[in-house]
Amino acid sequence: MKNQESKSLFKRALKVMVGGVNSPVRAYKGVGGEPLFIMRGKGSRIWDADENEYTDFLCSWGAILLGHSDPDTIKASYNAIVDGSSFGAPTKNELYLAEAISSSMRTAEMVRLVNSGTEAVMTAIRLSRGFSDKKIIVKFEGNYHGHSDIVLSKAGSGLATLGIPSSAGVPEGCVSDTVTLAYNDIDAFENFMDQKGKLVAAVIVEPIAGNMGVVPADIKFLSSLRDKCNENSSILIFDEVISGFRVSKGGAQSLYGVYPDLTVLGKIIGGGFPIGALTGKAEIMRYLAPEGSVYQAGTLAGNPVAAAAGFAVISQLNDSIYQNLEDYGKEIENLIVKAAENNGIRVTVNRIGSMLSIFFADNPIKNFNDVLRSKKELYTPFFWSLLESGIYAPPSSYESYFFTASHDESDIKRLSVALDSSFGSLKNE
Repeated sequence: MKNQESKSLFKRALKVMVGGVNSPVRAYKGVGGEPLFIMRGKGSRIWDADENEYTDFLCSWGAILLGHSDPDTIKASYNAIVDGSSFGAPTKNELYLAEAISSSMRTAEMVRLVNSGTEAVMTAIRLSRGFSDKKIIVKFEGNYHGHSDIVLSKAGSGLATLGIPSSAGVPEGCVSDTVTLAYNDIDAFENFMDQKGKLVAAVIVEPIAGNMGVVPADIKFLSSLRDKCNENSSILIFDEVISGFRVSKGGAQSLYGVYPDLTVLGKIIGGGFPIGALTGKAEIMRYLAPEGSVYQAGTLAGNPVAAAAGFAVISQLNDSIYQNLEDYGKEIENLIVKAAENNGIRVTVNRIGSMLSIFFADNPIKNFNDVLRSKKELYTPFFWSLLESGIYAPPSSYESYFFTASHDESDIKRLSVALDSSFGSLKNE
């Protein structure tokens, strides 16, 4: 694998970009070495600056569902940008996207488009406090809700990769009303709510955690969240930035049959462009300005290019696509388990639809402590061996693998060879 051009670009980037990157996990701190610079993608494949070709199992961290350079998405975004990239005024494209989201998700009675998942979470929490007139926010270990101060504690993703339990620059006062509990621990949650529930403005959770690896919530756990929020007039927020429109058109909530008051979305609803959304019950959403007293604004919110791309993606989604993704996921899951067994490597694979993670452990992975007990040190040689075999995987053991509707049997064959070689290389580790 040639990497001279990527090395040269990274050397230049280090001079003008902090760490040479614009998002920490891209820096490969979790696996060592230097990042590749990706130049283009088509379908399930991407090419780096040295023209090495890879089957992509990262897919822009889950944002790409139909494949890179999807023709309908390209056409929609091109037509939008030709008409003008931004106006700071209402456009048809943002209306079409909001209507598509609302008609797809049962709880999305109203929609507020923003520019990122972080911004959507920040707005959801402010809205919850404004609506409930309460302060306490409950979150869960290993769930990542973006980098706003109030939720930047005991999160997964880049923070876990870098070994940072919280962040410098976050005053104690910002998190003094944030309570972090163990994920999937019903007793701990119910005990806290029985004592402090009347003071809780909102409970925020990833119904399918994707930033400590893929760790799905137990349905009984989610049902407990719903029940206790009802009892205490607290708002239940589902962070579906990753799972929304990826695991089903109705999100994880439609798979579980447990429905929140507010839902945070991102990634897929932008078709590869930056975007986020807060959705939820109309009675709560109407507390946002200009109808209500909870302020939120954004010059580029509902950007017509991002909205057009997102609408083009959502318009193509149907039951057949999700069934094919599920079938393909089962095939990949079985492939991983078999390859590991053939090489005497113990793994646990967590998968929901087109999201999956490989944990070097032989016990179930249900929470962040389970993740921390896995043999994460095996992931680094595993990652580099996959890369040498043409498989582009997440550069962190805490992240999810993703695939798209464009992945096919040729990618399976390539993955099969790579897995056998990569697990084989771990025998002496």
